[in-house]
Amino acid sequence: MYASRGRSGLGLALVSAFAFGGSGVAAKPLIEAGVDPLHVVWLRVAGAALVMLPVAWRHRALVRSRPVLLLGFGLLAVAGVQACYFAAISRIPVGVALLVEYLAPALVLGWVRFVQRRPVTRRAALGVVLAVGGLACVVEVWSGLSFDAIGLLLALGAACCQVGYFVLSDQGSADARRGVEPPNPVGVISYGLLIGALVLTVVARPWTMQWATLGGSADMDGTDVPAWLLLAWIVLVATVLAYVTGVVSVRLLSPAVAGVVACLEAVIATVLAWVMLGEHLSAPQLVGGAVVLAGSLIAQSATPSTPSGPVASGPGEGRAAGTGTGPATATAEAPSSAGRTTS
Repeated sequence: MYASRGRSGLGLALVSAFAFGGSGVAAKPLIEAGVDPLHVVWLRVAGAALVMLPVAWRHRALVRSRPVLLLGFGLLAVAGVQACYFAAISRIPVGVALLVEYLAPALVLGWVRFVQRRPVTRRAALGVVLAVGGLACVVEVWSGLSFDAIGLLLALGAACCQVGYFVLSDQGSADARRGVEPPNPVGVISYGLLIGALVLTVVARPWTMQWATLGGSADMDGTDVPAWLLLAWIVLVATVLAYVTGVVSVRLLSPAVAGVVACLEAVIATVLAWVMLGEHLSAPQLVGGAVVLAGSLIAQSATPSTPSGPVASGPGEGRAAGTGTGPATATAEAPSSAGRTTS
C-alpha cells in the first residue's frame, strides 16, 4: 500500500517538475516573437485562473478564513515570482534565471538569522554557503558578470518574492502545530491565481497587447512553432497540471523526497533550454548549478537537533519545496515554494 503510494507520488512529482521546468522554454520564444514578458505572465496566470475558477468557488470559505495567506500567495508567489522570472528570461538564459531563483531557501535563512535573530543549524548554514558559492560559478563572477545585470537582478527579485511568501506562509504551519485544520492547498492556489490575475491586469494592461502575434508563430531555435500552442502549454501544462500534480505528490511523499524531486525542475529547465533553445552553459556553470541545487536542498531540508532554544531550519521543514518559477508546490499545511514557482 505505502509502496504503491510512494511510486504514484514520485511519478506525479516528476510530472510536476517537468511541467514547471518547461514554462520558461515555452515562454521565451513568445517573448522573442514580440509579446511583452508581462503580457506572457498575464496570459499564463489569467488562463490558469479561468481553468481553476470552479475550484476557487468550491473553497470560497478561504476568503474569510485566510485572506492574508491568499493575498500573499497571489501577490508574491504568483504575480511577483512570475513577472520577475519571465522578465529575467527575456534577458538571460532560462537555466541561469532559475538557478538564481533557487537562492530563495538561502535568503529565507538569512531572514531568520539576521532579521528574526534566531540561530540556524550548521547544516542549514552549510547549505547557504554552497548555494552562494555555486551561484558565483553560474554567473561567472571571475569574468565580471558576463550576463545582463538587470536580468540577474530580476531573477533575484523572483527569489525575494518567494522569501516574502515563505514568511507569510508560516501562519499555516503555526495553525498545524496548534491542531487547527490547515487551508486546502488547491483552494489557496486557485485564489492565488485569481488575485495574481487581477493584479497583473492592472500592471500589464493586456488591452495594449498585440493580440495578432498569438495567431502567428514563434521561433524555437530555428523551428517555427504556433504561438497559440506555446501559450496552451504554458497555461494548461506548465501551470494547471504542474500545480495540481505537485500538490497531490506532496501528500503521497515525505517532504524530504518531494524536495529532492522538486530540485529536478532546474535541471529539467536547463536541459530543455539547451536542447530546444540552444542555450548552452559552460562546464563551470553546470558544476555551479549542481552546487546551487545541493546547497538549496540542504538548506531547505536541514532540521534542528534537540536545541535548547528555538532553532530555525531550512524553509522546507514540514513543507515540501517546489519550484518556481513556479512558483510553488503546496502541502496540506501551506503552499510554499523554494526555487519557481514558479516559475
